[in-house]
Amino acid sequence: MTNALLSALPTAILVPLPVAVPLVVCAILLATAHLLPGRLPDILATLTALTVGILCALIASRAGDGAVTYWFGGWEPRDGVALGIGFSVDAASGWIGAFIGLLYALAFVFAWGFFGRTHGHFHILMLLFLAAMIGFCFTRDLFNLFVWFEVMSVAAFALTAYHLEESALAGALNFTVINSLAGFLMLGGIGLLYARAETLDFAGIAAAVANAGRDPVVAGGFCLVAAALMIKAAAVPFQFWLADAHAVAPSPVSVIFSGAMVSLGVFGLAKLTAVVFAGSAQVQDALPTLLTGLGALSAVLGGWMALLQRHLKRLLAFSTISHAGIMLTGIGALSAGGTGGALVYVVGHGMVKGGLFMIAGILLATRASIDEIALRGLGRGIGPAGAAMAVAGLLLAGLPVGLLDQGSRLLHGALEGTHPYAFVANLTGAALTGAAVLRATGRIFLGLGEDPGDEAGAPSEEEREKADRPLWLMLGPCCILLLLDVIVPPAWVEALAPDAINAFAHGTLTGGMEEGPLWAAWCPVGAAIALAAYALFRHKLPRAIVRPVRATQSLPARGLEALHSGLIGDYVAWLAVGLALIAGALALA
Repeated sequence: MTNALLSALPTAILVPLPVAVPLVVCAILLATAHLLPGRLPDILATLTALTVGILCALIASRAGDGAVTYWFGGWEPRDGVALGIGFSVDAASGWIGAFIGLLYALAFVFAWGFFGRTHGHFHILMLLFLAAMIGFCFTRDLFNLFVWFEVMSVAAFALTAYHLEESALAGALNFTVINSLAGFLMLGGIGLLYARAETLDFAGIAAAVANAGRDPVVAGGFCLVAAALMIKAAAVPFQFWLADAHAVAPSPVSVIFSGAMVSLGVFGLAKLTAVVFAGSAQVQDALPTLLTGLGALSAVLGGWMALLQRHLKRLLAFSTISHAGIMLTGIGALSAGGTGGALVYVVGHGMVKGGLFMIAGILLATRASIDEIALRGLGRGIGPAGAAMAVAGLLLAGLPVGLLDQGSRLLHGALEGTHPYAFVANLTGAALTGAAVLRATGRIFLGLGEDPGDEAGAPSEEEREKADRPLWLMLGPCCILLLLDVIVPPAWVEALAPDAINAFAHGTLTGGMEEGPLWAAWCPVGAAIALAAYALFRHKLPRAIVRPVRATQSLPARGLEALHSGLIGDYVAWLAVGLALIAGALALA
């Protein structure tokens, strides 16, 4: 009955609903949650997220190779001039929205009973976060993009500090300062672009940018907006806030942070470069070097930092930085295959990383620790979680199966011949992050590696999450995410990607959707297994082998760890460095 009703509605009427529905439910919960019995807020939030996912999927399927546009208040363009604010949903944006809705629904199931009695506050913040993400994906107005960016940030700040403990507040403060600066940068960039275009509509700005030629105002606007989106995407050197926030956020919130929020920074950058700045030769000339360079650096440094961690949530946070870099290299290829691979990778990575953060939450709830060393051998009683973690580690490393692999292959095909350094960096990042997860799996669930002895109690802060939730309730959503990543047929990607990318980029991206070689998938998997085995069994190897490796690793490792000082002033200084890098790339283009 519901499906028939939705099918009968014009597609344009459906477009605002994925944003409106969670906002309406937010208002209802805010007014009545303290009166609602038991787990009704959990049920309402889960059903709301599922409804958003279904609506987005329906819009995406109807969009085809075009875009569905909705003008709020009926303020449609007159003589080609946009008078109001609109949503424009192509197939790519719609499917990303559908994935976000699904991820939220499973996160709500995972969080069932997580906080005890919340009076709906957690669900209200999460649904506000969901509405902002969908609005960010759908909007075609640059100032509206900033509004949704800020709503996302405010909800994320509150969710990070939800426990109101000292560590949570410290992580949330770093998150708040850096992402607030990102908001100021975006607002400044919007002001510059409005000064040149006298409109905020994407199509109007794109036309003005195309007519402006080599314009310093346009370049400045792009520099500020791109920096803001790279901060959200946690690309090097803007990444410092992310590990601090992920390490202290509740596990269901970390699922959304790594599974969707970070990727939306990449998605927003892809849309603006392919739509708004497609006509600027200066920007287009700078993008390949800028994005593939910073992306490659993010992939390698994020993976290396992940390998150095023993705090599981920080490990996964650094792996998110690495994989965000991999996505950025695809955008920098400026080809249909690169952008298509990046968008497919967004969904595949979100499923796998969401599942991994759920496993971290399971360990916190059942073993009262998140420290890999202290957990050695303590996961033997929850074997299914260990199996899921091993599968997720192999998928991160590039196991040639599923949606994440499909995105990787498209990225490899786009980068192998044109940007070989980015191609190699992506393989390296995948191997390092996969090795970190596989090493933790072997140590926690198989008891491998050295006996920690007195080291087991340090240095991670005591953390705990609500322990009286059944294992199947926590593990079920994780397994669903991993299963969905694995079983998506390659034919779906092959059928949907070309039309979706053409609509997403308005036909400005050239090149085919060629896949990379199969060896590029197996090489990082083999390297990840070898690195994990070395980390777990190096105490049994001859010192002649171990000493040279340790000597070459120790100094760079200490340098990388020193950079992540936790001091806001240091992070702001690196933000300035990132801005200078973007400006320099534009100046040299």
